Amino acid sequence: MAGITGMGTTYNLPNYVGELFALTPDDTPLLSAIGGLTGGGETSATEFEWQTYDLRDPSQRVRLEGATAPTAEERVRANARNVCQIHQEKVSVSYTKQSATGQIAGPQAAPYNALPGSNPVGNELNWQVQQALKSIALDVNWSFINGTYQLPTDSSTARKTRGLLQAITTNRIAKGTSVTGATSATDTITATGHGLTAGNKIVFTATGAATGIVAGRVYYVVTVVDANNFKVSASSGGAAITLGTATGLAFTKPWATALTGDVINDLLQLAYDNGGISEQATATLLCNSVQKRAITKAYASAYGQYRETSRTMGGVNVNTVVTDFGTLNLMMDRHMPQDTIAVVSMEDLMPVFLNVPGKGHFFEEPLAKTGASDEVQLYGEIGLKYGAEKHHAVMTGLVI
Repeated sequence: MAGITGMGTTYNLPNYVGELFALTPDDTPLLSAIGGLTGGGETSATEFEWQTYDLRDPSQRVRLEGATAPTAEERVRANARNVCQIHQEKVSVSYTKQSATGQIAGPQAAPYNALPGSNPVGNELNWQVQQALKSIALDVNWSFINGTYQLPTDSSTARKTRGLLQAITTNRIAKGTSVTGATSATDTITATGHGLTAGNKIVFTATGAATGIVAGRVYYVVTVVDANNFKVSASSGGAAITLGTATGLAFTKPWATALTGDVINDLLQLAYDNGGISEQATATLLCNSVQKRAITKAYASAYGQYRETSRTMGGVNVNTVVTDFGTLNLMMDRHMPQDTIAVVSMEDLMPVFLNVPGKGHFFEEPLAKTGASDEVQLYGEIGLKYGAEKHHAVMTGLVI
């Protein structure tokens, strides 16, 4: 099953009968918790800015009795910036396709058995628009975590918002080994002295123009050609993936040591010592499925018994875990890299929208009529405000 490009017709969008199940998860935990596509801030420029300030280190700063006023002191503010990126999708459905709701695709080979039931999609255009909107939300959620900042000098290059993981520069712990400058040709990756063996797992951090791989997911080394070349698969012992010709690939060879409570606490301490996770209701550990299991096991081993509870944050139900730094939310998000845990002060995060006059933030509008079809576009510009980057922390290269 796959998507199509161009106009949807009775030939490329067949109808079937029976209940309709979604194969792709459409939940967006991080985005939903900070406002979704309908809440947040607004800007009147493609770039937006916020400020930070600090206070001097405290001390027993005393004065003499009867002394004159001391030398004046002031605090200097700093600024941080991000940019709104454009999300634009188009849906086109022919008049015939919208009309032929009772035209059911039949078997193309024996036995030619027609099944009872009805087509659950009564309005093809609306249904396709709904799926496009879900895809945009997934794109925004992915970008808010993994986005790479890009501020172009002209309109020939797209703007890209800086994601949370890239924004965190102060509180970082890197486990494992990072490899950069790799290339690919057909199904073979070249990385000088890669040090991998068949069965090893890796996580790509940059994929360049390669196809068939996604940054943040786990891949298996299926064949080691020599000391500089290897092939990967999406599953253990699976077929090698064809990546095509690409440069600028980067990947992580994960840490070989199991995650412990002390290691997690080291990361939490980095954020806490720099002013983060002070608001217990929004202090959050953000991870994917592999690290969620590792966190649960780490605290169960540390304390002999682990009891998971839950609470609601920003309308999203999250688990909680008791740590040395308080009770933290434990949020799983499928768009987090599998080898990474982030400590997030969620109160600092907010989506920022560029308002289009008379239309709003994210909107659907019909396009010019050019033939026997309805065409609409979905449009919006959005970026991530992440507050003080020192309030967050990230650990990469963990065991997968």
